Amino acid sequence: MLKPKDRLFIALDMDDLKSADLLMNRLQGLVSQYKLGAQLLTMAGPEAVMHIRRRGLGVFYDAKFHDIPNTVAAAVSAACRIGATIVNVHAAGGKEMMTAAAKAAAEVAKKLRQPKALVLGVTVLTSLNQRILENELGIRRKIQTHVVSLAQLAKESGLDGVIASPREISAIRKACGQKFIILTPGIRPVGSEKGDQKRTMTPGQAIAAGADYIVVGRPVSRALDPGAVVRSICQEIAEAAA
Repeated sequence: MLKPKDRLFIALDMDDLKSADLLMNRLQGLVSQYKLGAQLLTMAGPEAVMHIRRRGLGVFYDAKFHDIPNTVAAAVSAACRIGATIVNVHAAGGKEMMTAAAKAAAEVAKKLRQPKALVLGVTVLTSLNQRILENELGIRRKIQTHVVSLAQLAKESGLDGVIASPREISAIRKACGQKFIILTPGIRPVGSEKGDQKRTMTPGQAIAAGADYIVVGRPVSRALDPGAVVRSICQEIAEAAA
């Protein structure tokens, strides 16, 4: 059974490894996995992944690949080779693309004789709501219906799970089963500002709803005492999972 700290990813949304190290040093022993998104990956690239892995920590390579199948397969393969433990692709890229991504991760694991990186499908970003989905993207169905449909497609394509807002966890779990991994952003501890997130829950609520992993960024990275915030989140996870 995973420990609370193993179910929590802290987002390193910053410009350089020095800043990332400052936060990781303050969270030493409290966190076992970090998320690298577009900001730090653009500034530091593969070195950021390898740097964190050298610290003995897991890396969620949050690049949200979305391209033709061959290109995505090559990108996933590269991310796995440099040490990513989780990689994501947009489920909206379709079945062929997701299947190619899953196959690429399996091939790298076999070739390098290492554990296979999890490949997860991004469903609907947590910054979107029903109005945006319909009026801007032209998708004429409820968010939950759309998310579950993408999750089912991801499962059929051989992906390990999906990334979805906490609001859709229960519906995905019902449609895709207990072994299908759900990683949840849009997590906001009580008292935190939502910022640009629109579909949110607290850490405890998300775990109780059935999330396997949660991602927290600004509520930790911008806190005066990041360690205290992480300890509180881990306590919530423990209580919700009990």
